[in-house]
Amino acid sequence: MNPILYLIPVTLGGTAHERVLPPYNREVLLSLKHFIVEDVRTARRFLKKAEPSVAIDGLSFVELNEHTPPADIPAMLAPMEAGESVGVMSEAGCPAIADPGADVVAIAQRRGYRVVPLAGPSSILMALMASGFNGQRFAFRGYLPVDAAKRVESLKASEARIYSEDETQIFIETPYRNGKLLEDFVRVCRPSTRLCVACNVTCDDEFIRTRPVREWAGNMPDLKKKPAIFLIFK
Repeated sequence: MNPILYLIPVTLGGTAHERVLPPYNREVLLSLKHFIVEDVRTARRFLKKAEPSVAIDGLSFVELNEHTPPADIPAMLAPMEAGESVGVMSEAGCPAIADPGADVVAIAQRRGYRVVPLAGPSSILMALMASGFNGQRFAFRGYLPVDAAKRVESLKASEARIYSEDETQIFIETPYRNGKLLEDFVRVCRPSTRLCVACNVTCDDEFIRTRPVREWAGNMPDLKKKPAIFLIFK
């Protein structure tokens, strides 16, 4: 049997598994012995919640995150060379989307292995779905530069694209900097530009709201320590 690299979505926050993950994912999890994960402790907790009977101590885990040397990544697919399938999991949502898992997927593709993405929540796509913005032309910009001048320059260039290319612009930020990013949108963007803030997507306290930038001024939600996605469009 040819080995498969499974891309396994996990829940966003404390969302119940059955709310966002199909039963088939559990079947795949039970069939795997090898996992490439962003954090071993988080991955072990996720697996135990997904299937309490799983024998965690009989599984193998290797970490792939921002601290992993690129030279170490190819060896993570060693089980596939022996004919065994491998699962990839990130900290939240879908692996390989705004996630270092993309690096090991690229290697698997070059080696000709079958790569199978499983269904699950992506905060980026779910925020776009709920924003009311253009879902046919969009760009995920990731993190804006930390440098203040470059940050403003990048934000203005992205905003220009929504008017020149009819293209939704999507951003993410480290949770503790969410408030600062929201302030930057209000300060830099046109008052009429629409901004959608999507916070804690799929969780019980989910917040998704689209307003013109001028209406966010003086009316900003508390986003401290909460995962959020930001989108702008005309």
